[in-house]
Amino acid sequence: MDIVFDIASILQNLPHRYPFLLVDRVVAFEKNERILALKNVTINEPFFQGHFPDIPIMPGVLIVEALGQAGGVLVNQSQPTDNQGRLIYFMGFDNVRFRKPVVPGDQLLLELKMLKMRSKVVKMAGIATVDGNIVAEAQLMAAYGD
Repeated sequence: MDIVFDIASILQNLPHRYPFLLVDRVVAFEKNERILALKNVTINEPFFQGHFPDIPIMPGVLIVEALGQAGGVLVNQSQPTDNQGRLIYFMGFDNVRFRKPVVPGDQLLLELKMLKMRSKVVKMAGIATVDGNIVAEAQLMAAYGD
C-alpha cells in the first residue's frame, strides 16, 4: 500500500509518543471523509509483558485507542491549516464490539469514517481489521481542547 502519511507526518499530527503511539502509517486519506491507517503489532509492545505473559493478546482498549489516534489524524488534517495541531480529546465511545483477538505479528488496519463534524465536536465510525476480518468496531466522539 502507498504511504500517504509516514511516521514523521503522524508525529506532527498527534501528541502521542512511544510507547503510546499506536499508528505506524496512513495509507489512504480523504479530507472530511475517511482515513485508513496501519498499526503493526509486535511482541516487543510493552503491554504484552502482562497481557498475557503466556498468551499475548493486544488489550481491546488499546485497539480502540489506535482507532482514536487514526481518527485524530483525520480530524486534524481536515481542519484549515491555521487550526491544525489543536489537542483532540475523547468524549465517548458507543457500540464498541470486539470480535477476535489481536496477537503479535498481526497488522491492524484502522478505518475511520467521519459521521458528523461540528465546530468543536466530531463523531466517527471506526472498524479495525486483521487480514480482512473485523477485530473491533466502535463509534467515537471527540472534542477540541482550547
